Amino acid sequence: MKFSVSSYSFQKLLNNGTYTQRDLIAIAKDMGFDAVEYIDLMPEDGMTDLEYAKVLRAEAEKHSIEISAYTIGADFLKKDLDEEVNRLYGQIDVTEALGAKRMRHDATGGFPEPEAKYRSFDGALPILAEGCRRVTEYAAEKGIETMVENHGYFCQDSVRVASLVNAVNHPNFGLLVDIGNFMCADDEPAAAVGRVAGFAKHVHAKDFIFKSGNGPDPGDGFFRTRGGNYLRGTVVGHGTVPVYQCIQTLKRSGYDGFVTVEFEGVEDNLWAIKTGLENLKKYSV
Repeated sequence: MKFSVSSYSFQKLLNNGTYTQRDLIAIAKDMGFDAVEYIDLMPEDGMTDLEYAKVLRAEAEKHSIEISAYTIGADFLKKDLDEEVNRLYGQIDVTEALGAKRMRHDATGGFPEPEAKYRSFDGALPILAEGCRRVTEYAAEKGIETMVENHGYFCQDSVRVASLVNAVNHPNFGLLVDIGNFMCADDEPAAAVGRVAGFAKHVHAKDFIFKSGNGPDPGDGFFRTRGGNYLRGTVVGHGTVPVYQCIQTLKRSGYDGFVTVEFEGVEDNLWAIKTGLENLKKYSV
């Protein structure tokens, strides 16, 4: 396995102007990562996403580090399907400019109101599968794999994302398996990863502190799961996600790609990322 870090892990430092996304390449290299994964480019000096992608690629080549993936939002239910597919074609071009071989896009956050009150995931599945299939067919022509992540509540638990992969039924399409995110849908991570490991084209290592919903809100930093429990992001290895067990399950399934540290906790960004990488390397032996 190779180790990557998501630009999202540095989001607080990006938002306050401490770093630019370009700066993260040298930082990640110095920390011992093999690659950087970018989410939602933040271009400098009025550049377009496509122009900035070329700048980031050149910076990565300068530091002899890869760009493992590009991750972006999307919604095939709340937006016009044809327009959203065409927009994602453009994001595939950005992925190509980055030199990345993988792009994660969302499928949906769920039906808009008032449809959300009575429409099920099964009702959405044909639309989602069509959008994902059209995007991956275009990406395959450029040698770029596409995937959805278990992310966003509606399309998050392992049964639903597995059914989407099966419905798309294209060898270029699979999953970005976020080990921690299954907990947001109250899906036990070890069992969930075991269910979808064979679909993995990319992996996020994320950890959460869990508190039962059968009690008061623990306070700042926690959010609710789909079933009403509480989670707070933390350093990989410091929470309740069985990261070691999940990594070993992925290895047994034959996965040998990137594992990306995605930190979203309240701890110091740089310390948390470095500590997470150290733990992840131990868990991957």
